Amino acid sequence: MRIVLVTGMSGSGKSVAIRLLEDAGYYCIDNLPARFVRDVCALLESTDHSNVALSVDSRSEASLDDVPGIIAALRDAGHDVRVLFLTASNTALVQRFSETRRRHPMSLRVRPKGAEATLTESIELERELLAPLVEVGHVIDTSDLHPNTLRQWVREFTGIPPSALVLAFESFAFKQGVPVAADFVFDVRNLPNPHYDPRLRLLTGRDAAVMSFLERLPEATSMLDDIAGFIDKWLPSFVADNRHYLTVAIGCTGGRHRSVYMVEQLARRFARHDGVLVRHRALGDLPA
Repeated sequence: MRIVLVTGMSGSGKSVAIRLLEDAGYYCIDNLPARFVRDVCALLESTDHSNVALSVDSRSEASLDDVPGIIAALRDAGHDVRVLFLTASNTALVQRFSETRRRHPMSLRVRPKGAEATLTESIELERELLAPLVEVGHVIDTSDLHPNTLRQWVREFTGIPPSALVLAFESFAFKQGVPVAADFVFDVRNLPNPHYDPRLRLLTGRDAAVMSFLERLPEATSMLDDIAGFIDKWLPSFVADNRHYLTVAIGCTGGRHRSVYMVEQLARRFARHDGVLVRHRALGDLPA
């Protein structure tokens, strides 16, 4: 199995890493007591899981010293074990806990007088407890790191290929409302409407006569180029952001002619991109 052990300081980004691995198809278990790591890996191996991510943190303090030996045993058993240790400066961690107003896991440790540990004391205690794991892991300091950069570094460390983004082009009728799931909405009602030509009224934007009508309009070609250029420019950034779905909705009055034509043309232009979907909300069950 490929086993990724995610550990490190609370507030350093372990949840970001685990969510990325889960989206990549890993079987993820968060906050697993260290003493159960070997047993859980044996169980998952018997159920044919090939990619596993386990998060172990300072709450396993009683067995953290055993983790290096557990890692060595798993590697001796033939597993590909990668240890990711996330950390951050005290200043960064204090700021993050202050912003979220969450209680630090170590704050419940009782001091001699029964008072709760301060945030700084909790961070220092956790850093001390996790010291044995620093030497066995790949350390990433997230102090000044944007979450997207952390995701990319985790992806590179674990060998996860770039995520496949499904690009959906969807036509709709404004009179029926804007699709709530749309990421981008473009309005093409400013273009001449084939509906007012009796020969085209009962056709759709997939029919040759309507396509020919719109192709002769310079403004239709210009708008198509502009929308395609916008998507082409920004699509890589959505892929880099680990997005799995991007929906581009094109609307006109009735959702039969102009928007359908635009969606069909955009789908052809982006056919090189894996995972292109075409949807026409207002056409219903009309045959293609």
